[in-house]
Amino acid sequence: MKILFITSTRLGDAVLSTGLLAGLMERYPDARFTIACGPVVVPIFEHAPRVDKIIPMRKEKRAGHWRKLLRETIFTRWDLVVDLRGSATAWVLWTKKRHILRANHTDHRVLHNASVAGFEPARAPCVWPGEASRKDATALIPDGRQVLAIGPSAAWPSKMWPLERFVELVTRLTARGGPMEDAYVLISAGPNEREQCAPLLAAIPKDRQIIMIDKSGPESGELSLVAAAFERVRLYVGNDSGLMHLAAAAGAPTLGLFGPTSDKLYDPWGEKCVSVRGRSQEDIVAETGTGYFVANGMQDLTVDKVYEEACKLLTRT
Repeated sequence: MKILFITSTRLGDAVLSTGLLAGLMERYPDARFTIACGPVVVPIFEHAPRVDKIIPMRKEKRAGHWRKLLRETIFTRWDLVVDLRGSATAWVLWTKKRHILRANHTDHRVLHNASVAGFEPARAPCVWPGEASRKDATALIPDGRQVLAIGPSAAWPSKMWPLERFVELVTRLTARGGPMEDAYVLISAGPNEREQCAPLLAAIPKDRQIIMIDKSGPESGELSLVAAAFERVRLYVGNDSGLMHLAAAAGAPTLGLFGPTSDKLYDPWGEKCVSVRGRSQEDIVAETGTGYFVANGMQDLTVDKVYEEACKLLTRT
């Protein structure tokens, strides 16, 4: 059985699609998979079981990336095509069955993805880092080492909690007598974000830093190592971002920080995950007209509130 799975170019949406992919693998135990995705997220899928081929879709002018995908897939007789991009490609290909996702949704993205193939309950997102990355992550974070992971970046400045508040949060959590006293601190961020993270790095003793910055750039296999490291952390706290979803999928207790984006649609998914916000998204949008291009939509979220939720999550997990 041959299945073509077309998923996102963005890290967060790609991670949220892994639950559906895992469900399809369980439903069709003899199937072989071809994955079409953005080049940034290739490492998310390259160690997944029964994936024979990954087609990186690098965006081109005049939809050239879709034409290339069509050329690579049109001569295959597929048993199933799953298209989470809602493109015309799935309608053109020869296949026995199609699952095509509609763009607009009012449910969480995990539930929305699951609905396209009739999965109820929805399968949780997951990671497949590969044995080599897991071995490297074990060397980086040995058994028994307590690690607090911080994700201070996001796709838009308006989604970023002020960095000085991350500094205060880390200081309080790891201080003597704190809930994560003397913990190592893992800083995860995307390409070209090291300078942005500098004040946070300066506040953490160098011998307790684990720096994972520039590990999620285009075609970076290091993203597998980040996923494997997240499997071993005690707590992840970060903005609404792809790395937040990766941490949740890896099973880390995850606290997502929200402001101008919808936690209803995109909060971290899993039993060990929670989200926290200051004002509601509706209030932010009502005041600014749009939540995405304001200077910062996270000013109402206090360190006290995040610290309280972090302590609750640590106790529960």
